[in-house]
Amino acid sequence: MPGMSRKAAVALAASASIALLATACTGQSSSGSDDDASKDTTINFWHAWSAPNEVKAVKTLVAGFEKAHPNIHVNIVGNVTDDKINQALRAGGGKAPDVISSFTTNNVGKFCSSGALVDLNPFFKKADIDPETTFPKAMNEYTQFDGNRCTAPLLGDAYGLYYNKTAFAKAGIKTPPKTWTEFEADAKKLTISDGDSYKQLGFMPNYHGWETTTEHIFAQFSPTYFDSSGKSNVAKDPAFTAGFDLQKKLVDELGGFQKLEKYRATLGDEWGAKHPFHTGQVAMQLDGEWRLGMALDAKPKFEIGVAPLPVPDDQADQYGKGYITGTITGIAATSHKQNAAWELVKYMTTDTDAVVGFANDIHNVPSTLAALKSPKLKYDPRFKTFLDIAANPNSTTSPASINGGQYLVTIQNFGYDFERGKVKNLKSGLDSTAKQIDTDIAQAK
Repeated sequence: MPGMSRKAAVALAASASIALLATACTGQSSSGSDDDASKDTTINFWHAWSAPNEVKAVKTLVAGFEKAHPNIHVNIVGNVTDDKINQALRAGGGKAPDVISSFTTNNVGKFCSSGALVDLNPFFKKADIDPETTFPKAMNEYTQFDGNRCTAPLLGDAYGLYYNKTAFAKAGIKTPPKTWTEFEADAKKLTISDGDSYKQLGFMPNYHGWETTTEHIFAQFSPTYFDSSGKSNVAKDPAFTAGFDLQKKLVDELGGFQKLEKYRATLGDEWGAKHPFHTGQVAMQLDGEWRLGMALDAKPKFEIGVAPLPVPDDQADQYGKGYITGTITGIAATSHKQNAAWELVKYMTTDTDAVVGFANDIHNVPSTLAALKSPKLKYDPRFKTFLDIAANPNSTTSPASINGGQYLVTIQNFGYDFERGKVKNLKSGLDSTAKQIDTDIAQAK
């Protein structure tokens, strides 16, 4: 997801007024899955990529499709937000998209429950493609909601640990931490105080830090966000208690919330060359696969190490897992050319060479198990860490919800209050958080 942090995507999903009106969006009666995909036709593909190299990569991907399907012509519209996509999906018409892609996996629940995008299960079945054996487990999960597979994964993002090898050597640390106990010890060893500030901080645990969100940290505890009845599990699953306790302990042991926040205010922008990991001001960084290229471009004065994030001590055998997200694609329910649209979606998401080529061009993680193993993949050896995290069956994601990523924002907001000490009792705080999530979901229904 180059150009947009996961944190920004979550906020976007929660704050944007994306009113997917079921009555306006279903469009099943006027939609067209009976078109002849072998006839000459033109379809519209809307995507969100905007950087020049990304736009070029999309054009290359589509050119490959058009070469394989000379009768299907694709009109590409780029740099489109979810807001614009949803407006077009409601309106329909000749200029509306037949195929869309979005960075916001948190909107899958809305896309599916509203009927804005068609269920792809019949298309996969007709093509004799099994999504469960085609896509990595987490990607297979975040592209569906309540049994409706209204999207498919179109490249992905995996989160891991970046570490300053030079700082590690100076601190006498020989290998990256595999458990949170080791991580905690390393973070303290790597922290060099300078009065009320730091010469070097081992790790920035504060939730307002760069990618240090609740969902990214808690993924290592393999949480279950909702129970079988769809109710929030935040107050019942010990994974959440363990995740919050770990983060709060790091905040307290590395100097306290106020000292850390004061330091954070002096640090560089997440997307700029002065990112605190690039400058050596922070020795360990939780981040996605895109950080490697950005860090190398900044020409740091140390050697960069990459590893999976640590796991709880009692889950040491699952070391290597991580948080997975990515771009999604789907077919508009209002499209009259759904079979032709499916040919594009099938090519972009399941053709191994197409997936590998696109991943090489925009430096994201491939979204099929076959592409993850392809010898045609080009990458820095350190990038393989993220390929392995994506392929790891223990890696997790945050499940789709009918109201998008609102439940994640609610959990994150509680995290802000807990880390600063505004909420003292974790159990009662989690109880209140769970009730709020359930209330929000009930209202969305």
